[in-house]
Amino acid sequence: MLNSDKLIKAVGANIQEKASLIWAAADTLRGPYKPHEYGLVILPMTIIKRFNDCLAPTHDAVLAAAEKYKALAVKDGFLRDASGYPFYNTSKFTFEKLKADPENIEDNFRDYLNGFSDNVQDILTRMKFSDQIERLSDPDAPLLYQVVCDFCKPQADMTPDKIKAVDMGYIFENLIQRFSESYNEDAGAHFTSRDIVYVMTDLLIQADPHVFDGERITKTVYDQAMGTSQMLGCTEERLRQLDAEARVTCYGQEFNPFTFGIAKASALIRGKDDTNMRFGDTLSADKFEGFKFDYCISNPPFGDPWNPQAAAVEKEFKTAGGGRFPVEKLPAKGDGQMLFVLNGLSKLKDDGVMAIIQDASPLYKGKPGSGEDSIRRYVLENDYLDAIVQLPCDSFYNTGIATYVWLFSKAKVPEHRDHVLLIDASQCFEKRRKGIGDKKNDITKSSRDLIVQAYSEYRDGTWVGDGSNGQELTVEARLMQTVEFGFNRVVVEAPVVDEDGEPILNKRGKMQADKAKEDTEDIPLTQDIDAYIEREVRPYNKHAWVDKKKTKVGYTIPFTRVFYKYTELEPADEIAKRILEHEKTLERNLEALFGEVR
Repeated sequence: MLNSDKLIKAVGANIQEKASLIWAAADTLRGPYKPHEYGLVILPMTIIKRFNDCLAPTHDAVLAAAEKYKALAVKDGFLRDASGYPFYNTSKFTFEKLKADPENIEDNFRDYLNGFSDNVQDILTRMKFSDQIERLSDPDAPLLYQVVCDFCKPQADMTPDKIKAVDMGYIFENLIQRFSESYNEDAGAHFTSRDIVYVMTDLLIQADPHVFDGERITKTVYDQAMGTSQMLGCTEERLRQLDAEARVTCYGQEFNPFTFGIAKASALIRGKDDTNMRFGDTLSADKFEGFKFDYCISNPPFGDPWNPQAAAVEKEFKTAGGGRFPVEKLPAKGDGQMLFVLNGLSKLKDDGVMAIIQDASPLYKGKPGSGEDSIRRYVLENDYLDAIVQLPCDSFYNTGIATYVWLFSKAKVPEHRDHVLLIDASQCFEKRRKGIGDKKNDITKSSRDLIVQAYSEYRDGTWVGDGSNGQELTVEARLMQTVEFGFNRVVVEAPVVDEDGEPILNKRGKMQADKAKEDTEDIPLTQDIDAYIEREVRPYNKHAWVDKKKTKVGYTIPFTRVFYKYTELEPADEIAKRILEHEKTLERNLEALFGEVR
């Protein structure tokens, strides 16, 4: 099993130390900025300083190339070649030169930023860094010059010979995590803690029978709601731990401008192609039309209405085949999380796998024929759903509710076909010493290994382990046939009867349905409808019949019921005995109390 617990805690001691030194620049911001606002300055400044230090050796060459090709309408390629990076800066300023002129710091700093290539300027625009420059330049609290000086200190040296691209990526992610955690209740909107991401990545890899096909691992990974892109980074990291020569190409879409800016910057910082990070609303403005990927990993919003995307989604739904939404009906507009399931499946190759986080409602919400039910029916009848893992409560920064990882496979291995493994990992965690927002529990390596073991064995069972603090870890699994989730919802009719209880027949000699007595029965797909009615209904309603025109097929995943454990009630005489003992104790105490008063 992959071992990276250090990365869950701190991404390594050296990385955390470097990140702490950079974050220390926040001391300058204390007062005018609140703690949860520090990242609005620290993150973009880290991006800018990293690029500054990368470009320093070729700065003069870029200036010369800019002068040489200034008459050309398109000179971007020449300037990239001169810089040696997919970005460049044509300003005469550097951080050291900015430091040398405190009187003109705002004008010079803006000139410096305007010299960056379009892709870097797009990042800073998305992050609205210009607003922060204006705020830092307030004459009543001027901080810009000191911030620039802070990033000129030795601890902020980010030259590539001091910090490799992969380490810089970890440092940047550590800074993002600090920023996210400072928000507490809002953090989960764009940051999923590494312990959860590692569960998802390990399940993805375990579910992929072709991961080691070929001379080296070669995979494409897609996150349809990437936030800061750390899920993509973690997936690549895990694959490279399996194969140092792995070729992993990441793609992501995000509609929050600030977090998109972070994701795009993270790609550049890691030396990746930032054009694979695309801005836009996934549901209404798909930026990866026609793409197919090996893996999809996502934590889309749940409980968010999709009214703003409705026009575009419904238009695509009405096209031949339904586009990304090939189901009979769309879900209610109050919650769009199941639309992300469909989008993710549409992006998978024929043998692709997906891990996606959902809350409890997709398990059961919606009556037969509803949009939610039709999506469940689609994924189950096509045999895409491979497993569902219930995570421990209090695992996310912004919610303590029960959450689930749904694991999908477009090409299940033979022993998994027509089955779904339900895994209850709600008791597989270790308590944090100090909570962050709603996050009070960690899924440590021991916990993660137990969860992945349960999935890999793909059977009924209970797995028990020990946490680092001596706490017992437990995982339970139940292997279900896919058909067990399905049922026929039938309408049972009863006739209008006379005063003797006999059916009143119409002119054609047939019984007439009494609407007041109409009832429904959910009959498992594994059972014959007529036999069920004869056995379960007619003994109590001998004239009942089923209106077969109203029968609908539905699917529900009764996760809680599957793992329900009956707790035997305490016998009544034991309860009475305890009450009597309490009464006697109360009498003795009252007697002692009032006896002392007398």
